[in-house]
Formats: sequence, C-alpha cells, structure tokens
Amino acid sequence: MVDQIPLYRVRSVAAAAANRKRAAYYSAAGPGSGADWHSRYQLEDESAHLDEMPLMMSEEGFENEESDYHTLPRARITQRKRGLEWFVCDGWKFLCTSCCDWLINICQRKKELKARTVWLGCPEKCEEKHPKNSIKNQKYNVFTFIPGVLYEQFKFFLNLYFLIISCSQFVPALKIGYLYTYWAPLGFVLAVTMMREAIDEFRRFQRDKEVNSQLYSKLTVRGKVQVKSSDIQVGDLIIVEKNQRIPSDMVFLRTSEKAGSCFIRTDQLDGETDWKLKVAVSCTQRLPALGVGLLDLELNRLTKALFLALVALSVVMVTLQGFVGPWYRNLFRFLLLFSYIIPISLRVNLDMGKAVYGWMMMKDENIPGTVVRTSTIPEELGRLVYLLTDKTGTLTQNEMVFKRLHLGTVSYGADTMDEIQSHIRDSYSQMHSQAGGNSASSTPPRKAQSSAPKVRKSVSSRIHEAVKAIVLCHNVTPVYESRAGVSGETEFAEADQDFSDENRTYQASSPDEVALVQWTESVGLTLVSRDLTSMQLKTPGGQVLSFCILQLFPFTSESKRMGIIVRDESTAEITFYMKGADVAMSTIVQYNDWLEEECGNMAREGLRTLVVAKKSLTEEQYQDFESRYTQAKLSMHDRTLKVAAVIESLEREMELLCLTGVEDQLQADVRPTLEMLRNAGIKVWMLTGDKLETATCVAQSSRLVPRTQDTHIFRRVTSRGEAHLELNAFRRKHDCALVISGESLEVCLKYYEHEFMELACQCPAVVCCRCSPTQKACIVTLLQQHTGRRTCAIGDGGNDVSMIQAADCGIGIEGKEGRQASLAADFSVTQFRHIGRLLMVHGRNSYKRSAALGQFVMHRGLIISTMQAVFSSVFYFASVPLYQGFLMVGYATIYTMFPVFSLVLDQDVKPEMAMLYPELYKDLTKGRSLSFKTFLIWVLISIYQGGILMYGALVLFESEFVHVVAISFTALVLTELLMVALTIRTWHWLMVVAEFLSLGCYVSSLAFLNEYFGIGRVSFGAFIDFTFITTVTFLWKVSAITVVSCLPLYVLKYLRRKLSPPSYCKLTS
Repeated sequence: MVDQIPLYRVRSVAAAAANRKRAAYYSAAGPGSGADWHSRYQLEDESAHLDEMPLMMSEEGFENEESDYHTLPRARITQRKRGLEWFVCDGWKFLCTSCCDWLINICQRKKELKARTVWLGCPEKCEEKHPKNSIKNQKYNVFTFIPGVLYEQFKFFLNLYFLIISCSQFVPALKIGYLYTYWAPLGFVLAVTMMREAIDEFRRFQRDKEVNSQLYSKLTVRGKVQVKSSDIQVGDLIIVEKNQRIPSDMVFLRTSEKAGSCFIRTDQLDGETDWKLKVAVSCTQRLPALGVGLLDLELNRLTKALFLALVALSVVMVTLQGFVGPWYRNLFRFLLLFSYIIPISLRVNLDMGKAVYGWMMMKDENIPGTVVRTSTIPEELGRLVYLLTDKTGTLTQNEMVFKRLHLGTVSYGADTMDEIQSHIRDSYSQMHSQAGGNSASSTPPRKAQSSAPKVRKSVSSRIHEAVKAIVLCHNVTPVYESRAGVSGETEFAEADQDFSDENRTYQASSPDEVALVQWTESVGLTLVSRDLTSMQLKTPGGQVLSFCILQLFPFTSESKRMGIIVRDESTAEITFYMKGADVAMSTIVQYNDWLEEECGNMAREGLRTLVVAKKSLTEEQYQDFESRYTQAKLSMHDRTLKVAAVIESLEREMELLCLTGVEDQLQADVRPTLEMLRNAGIKVWMLTGDKLETATCVAQSSRLVPRTQDTHIFRRVTSRGEAHLELNAFRRKHDCALVISGESLEVCLKYYEHEFMELACQCPAVVCCRCSPTQKACIVTLLQQHTGRRTCAIGDGGNDVSMIQAADCGIGIEGKEGRQASLAADFSVTQFRHIGRLLMVHGRNSYKRSAALGQFVMHRGLIISTMQAVFSSVFYFASVPLYQGFLMVGYATIYTMFPVFSLVLDQDVKPEMAMLYPELYKDLTKGRSLSFKTFLIWVLISIYQGGILMYGALVLFESEFVHVVAISFTALVLTELLMVALTIRTWHWLMVVAEFLSLGCYVSSLAFLNEYFGIGRVSFGAFIDFTFITTVTFLWKVSAITVVSCLPLYVLKYLRRKLSPPSYCKLTS
C-alpha cells in the first residue's frame, strides 16, 4: 500500500492568499476610498470632542445628571517626571532602549514574503531552512552557561562591589590581607550559584528530552519507520495513532474513518478537553524569562544604602586623619577595611535558603506533585496581591454533568431523574405494544394513554418529546473501540466492532452536548450510531429507531444556537429541532411566562442553560425550504446573509419543549480556596476565552463573586463615546464585581487605560471573558504598571503561557489538559486547591524567613565593621585590620553560618494556624518584614552591640591589651549565637545542633589556631596564651561584655510583645 502512494511537489498558497488579502486591505483604505477617509476624519473629530469630556473619577459628580458629563471633574492623571529627575530615575533606560531599537531596525533586513514549497515525503528536497521540531525550555547552552550566570550575578550591585574589592588586592599598595580572604568567599558564592543554576538547567533539559524523545511513525517509500518528535521535519508524512499527542503543526490528510472525520483535542493549546473537528495551529512556546524577586530588588537597594554608609564612614576617617600623606590611598584602604558592611555571604545564604524552601514545597505531603521549576523566587508567593486565573481546567474540571430539566410546570433535579426514566420506559413500552398490533407511529398512541389520567398523560408526553429532542439535536458521534487484532488503517466492517454499551464513548465539539447525550442514555434513550446522513436511537426495550439527517445548522458564537432537521424513517415525519442560549431563543419560541424567570434561577445556581424547541414540517414545507436554502448557498453576493435569512424563516413560533441545566464541575475545594484567598487580601481576576454567560455562571458557582456581592456587567462598547458613558455609569457603582468582554476591554484600554485600571483595581473581583492570550498577558502587565503590586498567574493550557510568563510569579496546573503551562511556569501543581497551602504556608514562610535571614546577615557584617571603626579610632585612625584574614573568613562561615542559616527553619505560627487564619497573609503585602524601618533598627542594634563589644574589651582588659583580639572576637561570636536565639520564634532540633556545633568549632579553633588571635603579627607580634583563655577572669569578663550587648535587646523584645504584640502572637498565645 505504501509503495503505491505517489509523492508530489506541492506549492503552498497560504502566503499568496495572505498577500492578496493584504493588498485588498490597503487598496480599500487608500486615497481612492473617499467614504473611508470621510468617516475617519469624522471619527477623529468625535475623539477630539470627547477629550473635552472628562470621565467622572470622584464622588463630587454623583449628584449631576447622567447625561451631563461635561461638568464632571477631570480624572487625576499622573504627571511624568521631567528634567534631571526623569533622566536619573527612568530616562537613561528609555534612551538606551530607544537607541538599541533604532540600531536593530537599521541592521535587521526586512523579511521578504514569498510562496512556500513543501515536498511531501521528501524533506531533503526543501530549499528553505526550517527550525527543528524540538521543545526547548532551557535558558543556556554549553557556551552561554558560564557567561550568562556570571552576568546575572554581577548585575547585582552586591556581587559587582565585591568583585572590584577582590581585584583591588592585586595592587600591592592596597593589599591589607591575604588574597583568599576576599577571593575564597566570592568564589564560594559563585560556585553555589552555578551549581544551583546547573541543577535547574539539567532538570529542564531532562523534561525537554522526555518530550522530544516521544516516538512517532513516519510514512516513507520504504514503509513505516519510527522517528523522534524532535527529528520530524517539514514535509514528513506522520501517522498519529489514537490518543497520541500531535507533535507539531500538521495537516490531516487521511483518517481511518469512513466519513473522513477526525476528532482532536487542543488541550495543550487552550486547555479545552472537548473534541473538535477543526485543525488547530499550535503556537510556539517562548523561552521562560529569568525571574527576579521583589525581595532581591529590595535587598539590592539596601546594599546601595550600605555602600553610601561605607563611603561616608571612610571619608570621615580620612578627614579625622587630617588628609595627611597619600590620603587617597588611606581612603581606599578604609573602604577595604569596612567592606564587610556589605556582606558577600548575603547572596549565598539567600540562594541556599531558596533551595531549601523549594525542597520543602516539593516534599510537602499535603500538596503532592508540586514542582518548583524556578528556585529564585519562592518568597514571591508570600507577597501576592493579584491572582489572575484561567477558568477551563483551572477552576473547573471541564466535565459537564446534567443537573436539571424544566418543562415549565414541573422541574426535575438530580434526585428525581428516576421519574423521567419511568416515564420514558412506560412511553416506549406502550408504543412498542401498539406497534406490534397495528403498526403504530413512533409517537405514543393516544388510545394507549386514554386510560391514564389527563395530567399524567400530558406530563409523560412532554417528557418524551423533550428527551427525544435532546437526543436528536446535537453534533455528537458515538465511538466504539475496535476488536483486538484489527488494524487501525483498514476500513473495518461493523462486524469487527463491539457495539455494547460498555464499549461506547461520545465525541463532540462541546462537552455540554456530551453531557446531554449521556443523560438521555441514563434515562433510557440511547444514541447508538451516527454518520453524516443518519442517526440511530435505542429505546429502553431495545428497539432501534432510525432518523435521516436532512439538514444540520451548527452552533456559532454569533447565532448562539444550533438546529437540525430530521425525518423519522418509520413514520416519515419531518421535525426541525433547535437549542441555544436563552437570549437567542426567547424571541424564537412561542410566548410563555416562565422561561426568563427559570433561566435566571438556574444561572444563580451556576448552571449553564440551554433552551430546546421544535417545529413540525410537512413535506411541502421542507421542499420549499430546501430549494430556497440551496439557492441561497449558491448565491454569489451576500451569501451569508441570504443563508441566515432562509434559516430564520423557519425559526418562528417554535414550540418550547424544555429548559436544561448543565453544571461544569468545579475542581475539588475551589470555593474554600477562593474564600481563603479573598480573606488573605488577594484579589482574584478570572481571564477566560469563554462567553460572558458561562464565565458569569462559573464566577458565581465558584464563589469568586460571593452571593451577597453585586455584579456589574459591562455593556458591549465599540467606540470611544460608548466607553466614555459606560465607564461613568460603572463609576457610580460601589463595591461590586466587574464582568467585561475582551472586545469592550480593548476599547477601554485604547482610550481610557488609566481610568479603567483605576476603577477595575477597586473591584473585589474581575471577570474578563472572550480574552485572547495576548489580552491576558496585557492585563497582567497593566496591573504591574498601574499598581506596582505583585501578580501571580495560574493556568493549565498553552493559551495561558503568555499570561504566566508576564506575571511576577507563574503557576501551571499539570493534568489531563497538557503540560505546556506547567513547563513554562515557575511552580507546577496538580490541583487548584493546592494554591491555598502554597501561598498561606510556604509563600508566607519563605518571605518571612528570607527577610529575617537577609537582615541578620547584614547585621553580622555591620557589627564587625563597627568594631573595626572603634578600633581604628582608638589607634589614631590608622588603617590597620583588627582581625586576620582567616578570622574574617571563619566568622562568616564555620563560626556563625550554621546558626544564622538555621533561620530558614523558623516559623511564627504552625501551618494549620496559617491556613485557618489567612488574614495573617495580608500583613505581608505591606512589606513590613523587610523595609527601611526594620533595616534602620538592625543598623542601630549593630552599632550598639559593636560599640559595647569593642569598648568593653578595651576597658576591662587594659592590663592584658595584647589579648584584645581573642577577647573581643570571643564576645562577638557569643553575641551572634545569642542574637540568633533571640530572633528564633519556634525552635527546631537542627537549630540547637547548629548552635552547639558552631560553639564547639570556635572553642577548638582557640586551641589549634591561636596564632591568628593576636592583634596583628605585623604590627604587634603578639600571640594568644592558651592558658590565659582558660582562667576565670577571662571567662567572666567575656560573659559580662556579652550580657551587656544582648540583655537590653531581650528586655526590649519582651516589653514589645507585651505592650504591642504582633498578630501571630495573639494566635499562638
């Protein structure tokens, strides 16, 4: 068979068609189109007139009439900075960006569009070069890894500063210690960073390799061969088996079905799990951007403040010297002596802490399957203000369940479905008995029902007609698995299939239709077969009813309804069935007094409603319609309008049969999770591509919009004037959720971006429907620009990737909808309900721990720099180091590193308490855990303790002055260990081990490394006497200095917790 397939040269006409459309567009908009020019100028005049009509953005204008918006106060527009302030703040960035864009536009050649030639089955004959069909989420390659990591590290002021300081030690006049004193810590920091990046990069490589190594069958002249997904080329003929992922952009050439149809799912693109007949074009995935957390930026600013303090202190020292001798060299030496004000260990401690936080998230048994894909921003989860979420597959399971059938006078719910089943069974049993006696019609005979009560007969008949309409009016196809051993390529006969109920599944373009057909099967009327021209139903008694499909009118977003004309082959009756949204069907069906009210009731319950109606046609009526319909389809002008007009001629005075309610099942615990986020001060915005009615239903059913909350549905606007009036109307609403469509959103953002964002950010919840992926990313960016708050985006499909990557923190849900969003996100979870614990527990702890760890590391550097300043002041401002190189390295590593790093295990409240009281999360969004206020407090603590330690050592040990190094350094180490204990709020056994381990290491170093504890071998030549440090005098005086430096802080902490306790203290007590 394969050898008989000819391989032809195919010339694609896509580019040519695009050129023709583009040429037609420009010709229509050119100078020759006077009407278009006139309308455009008219629009510009209207826009200019609207500039004089400001939006109402304050309470003052509420007393005016709605139409009098000329007198409304003007909106407050933030003025741009100009002059030197503008250049210093943002101007230089703008100028650099503009210059780079200008150079790129000059150097880059414009791509010439031309026809594309594809050789089917012979990709080697293609003259054009195409990229490989491989997925790549890696940030680096072999050549860019080291330069890229170094650039990402040295772009921070902290690391760049230490690089300059370390390089200065190669200058003999500036050298004040051993080279390893500066290069060893810097090398250790870079080594840890490179190791972490290498691990993350290797994990990304493994995930990409897993996807790229999936095998597919390629059709060649030699037969079928197996090929990896990454090796697929343009022009290859690929055989995609059932339930196999489509590896690239493909065109379906042939299927094994007799009708040539093929159902596909686009869940990896848009998160939709329903089956579609259309071929979707997949989008390319962007490389993930490197995230930088807000905490890192705040610490970077504090580092710059410390640098200014360092320069000021050095200038003061040189000034007090009197600028004698080579003062500039002394200035630089003081900069080196006080360089520990900016601690190089800050970055390595924070990076290792982030790795620990990520490990804790992945090992949490309460959120199984969580994956941390970006280990640089875990603390961002603790500072979120806006959460932007997708709907389908994120809040919902995209699994529809039939919940209610309303007939006008009676309603059936989940607990009364057995009554419908009984009516259907009795109805068709009577029909079958009558048919056996006198060949009755397919409808229940009237004589057979005459013995029943009149009301019972009426209800039974209406139920029968409603269920039959539901099982006939759809686009669902039943699918049966083939028997074992039957090849998927052959057109097997019906005898090769198993038509049992257990082997049947349904495929359709909408999950709502599948839910309806599955429900009819549960009540006894089953769809067993369907092709392009016919459909077969099975009754509860096993009888098969055949219907001929005469016409099919598919659902469109414009019409919001679908219809079908069928002929009952047993009675030759022709019936036109139609179902659709209530807004479209209310004008089509006959007058009634219950439809609008019941649709509103079901919508408030979160159900998706469909109105079902029918119309009986005679043979003459159908023949007349068919001739007009055929003539309209053959029309050369206004074909679409003519076809719609012919169809609408049938859509008059249709008989209303029933109203159905289908529920899109929410994911587990979505409602309590959204309530938890709302109580935590996080505003949730739902961005979805679904229609407005569906999005509103899900927002209400999921309690994204509480029942007591008012909802403002933003009217559809297409012009600036309409947007102007609608925004003014929305401004009058207070404390209400906003529902807006993507089309109206685009108009508002085009003309009134600032005003709209100001109003939307005041809403407790926002629902944006009919949003494109680009609009989702745009909304995220606008929130960041207008509020300056941290945003998080969560989704599960490929259409959510742009939104996830634009947010400060991206979360992907990995499940049956695919892995594209999960691979592109910073964090990956399996269910939406895991977001609660991820934010309330891990995000909160990560931020508070990182803030405490960062400030404590800076305190550790400030206190030793204060001691150095006091020491230099005593010795006539000499630029002589107080401690030797090894002591400085050991102080930041083995002596204090383990206790300080153990702060990553600290927690103020238990995880259960943090989940129970999400209000604790709200305090973090204000950034009070790490601010200039807390930073200033730590600076004052460091100055106080450093002064006490140095002056205490000089006062108490005046007779043993040569031992001042050992005395002051011992008190310093003990003070740091006690300060860690003062900071800890919940003790962990590893914290105790770290404290005693560090103390043991220091005591051992006193015995074996005593040559380093002199005041300075070069200056004084003194060495410590080991017998001296074992005396009682040494011990009590060191203890006294340590107590004086720490005890006041303990007292202040105790008084503060008693007089003004933090929120978590009230819960723990």
